[in-house]
Parts: sequence; C-alpha cells; structure tokens
Amino acid sequence: MTDDMPVSAEVLDAIGQLDTPTVCNALEVVIPQRRGWGYTTRPLVCARPALPAIVGFARTATMAATHPSGRSGPDDLDWRVAYYRYMDEGPKPAITVIEDLDDPPGFGAWWGEVHTNVHQGLGSKGVITNGSIRDLPDNADGFQLIAGSVGPSHAFNHGIEIGVTVTIHGMVVRHGDLIHADQHGAVVIPPEVAADIPVAATAIAGRERVLIEAAQEPGFGWQDVARIIGGGSEPH
Repeated sequence: MTDDMPVSAEVLDAIGQLDTPTVCNALEVVIPQRRGWGYTTRPLVCARPALPAIVGFARTATMAATHPSGRSGPDDLDWRVAYYRYMDEGPKPAITVIEDLDDPPGFGAWWGEVHTNVHQGLGSKGVITNGSIRDLPDNADGFQLIAGSVGPSHAFNHGIEIGVTVTIHGMVVRHGDLIHADQHGAVVIPPEVAADIPVAATAIAGRERVLIEAAQEPGFGWQDVARIIGGGSEPH
C-alpha cells in the first residue's frame, strides 16, 4: 500500500460508527474467504473499553525489553528520531501496531504517559500491541490502548525494526493496513471493500433485529427461530 490516502474520510467515519464484531460480520459478507483470518484471535486487555472504535492506517514496529538494545547513545538517538519520523509520516489517522518480540511478551512496557501523548500528537488514535502497557490513569485523553498485558516497568525497552510486518495475537499487520479496533480486539480491512462495510453492516443488523425482537415477545420458541432463520435471518 502506498502512503496516498487509500480510503475517503467519509468511509472512515462511517466505519468508525460500527463496533469491531460488526465489521467482522460485514467482512464475512463482502469477502467470505476472510472469515477465518485477518483479526485478533486471542484475548487482549483494553484500557478504555468505553471509548468508541478507532479506525486508522497502521504504523508498525517491533520492540523488546528483557535486555538493553546494545546501541550506542548516538545510534539509539538516531533510531528514535527515525521511529518518530516514521510515525508522523503517511496518511492519517494512524493506529500504532507494535509487536513485542520478547518470549513471553510484556516484560517491559513501551506504552505509558509519555508515549501515548507523543503518538497522539503525531496523529495516532491508539496502539495495538501484544506487549504491556502502564500509567493507565495518566495516558493521553482519548488514546486507546489494546494490549497483551498491564505491567509496572519499562525495563530495557527498545525499538528494533520500523515499518515491518508484525503479528498481534494472530492478526498479521503490514505498514499502511486499514485497522479497526475496539474493546473486542482488532481487524484488518482491505481498502478495496471498505466502502461496502457500512452497507453490509446495515443489512445484517436489519436481519438480526427481526430475530432479536421476536425473541423478546411472549411465547417465543424454537419454531419461531426456525421460521425466521429459514427466511434468511441468522443469529450471531
């Protein structure tokens, strides 16, 4: 994907009104072959479940924290400058996706009060990581954190690679991928079908509403389920 804006602001706004399970449902309709991959498959900690979904273009990197970087002071400074420059470039809004390479991940947190404010200032809506997060009460207002764990220390945290393909709890993410995330997890949306997601979601919600409303009526039974799903409504 290039750094040109691949999806319109209007489409991003429409997708942002949906939750992540609804986006996954819609993807099952518009690209059925994606039903079994492209999303997180293991639990993550959501620091701010009350926030609305975040939608943005991935900025990727890897890090570790169980040992020092081994870089000299000047080399480490050069790396950090290159990292922040990368995070600032490209289409916005962005979502920062960081893979912790430690085994197990989460020994030291890359994310806390400072990094959340810096990344938000550079145009990121939030972070998705298999690593740990900290400073929960003091993180940047409105910045979402979806992580593998919560921990107290940053240990020897240091960045390793920038702009590389990463894997977060089963979800493979490449630089520039369109990401949708909320308290449930995250999913990659192919940009060529992004405009179809809100339409498919509306159709699915309409079919599901028929079954939900029937289930809330007195006397509801299995026969009603069979009748409704036989007419095209499917429970999820």
